[in-house]
Amino acid sequence: MSTRLSHLIATFFHAGHLRPAPGTWGSLAALPAAWLLLSLGGVTLLLIGIVAACGLGYWATALETKGKSDKDPSEIVIDEVAGQWIALLPVAIGAAYSGAPLLALWPGWVAAFALFRLFDILKPGPIGWADRLGGPMGVMLDDVIAGVFAALGTGLMGYLWHAL
Repeated sequence: MSTRLSHLIATFFHAGHLRPAPGTWGSLAALPAAWLLLSLGGVTLLLIGIVAACGLGYWATALETKGKSDKDPSEIVIDEVAGQWIALLPVAIGAAYSGAPLLALWPGWVAAFALFRLFDILKPGPIGWADRLGGPMGVMLDDVIAGVFAALGTGLMGYLWHAL
């Protein structure tokens, strides 16, 4: 059922086949990809990447799970990529606003990664609700919401760090 392209997108260039914890590997693979997007086109290109990851992720997930009993296989990690990129937005915006080099804000990168993984694993509140939707929408939406929660947490931590 799946195509090579949909599988490549869904597994984010096969990062989803790494074991153990493919979701964590997908989130880790998202970090250098985010750095590349930010280096090439700043926050604008990262935002375009987020929209593309969500749209293409939905499409690829639908193809990859069609006719299968497992509607959220662990090797599909494009949802983690989209969520991780959302979680990184406060760091990207902070670097752009301050003129700081992207990697100089490494504590923000670590916070965004850790908070996203925490919210993605624990699935509190609306994240769990989205996960229970099932299908490609549920696969993508729970990580998008986890990314928003992580972005809010990362932004708050950055604010507190720099305000104190």
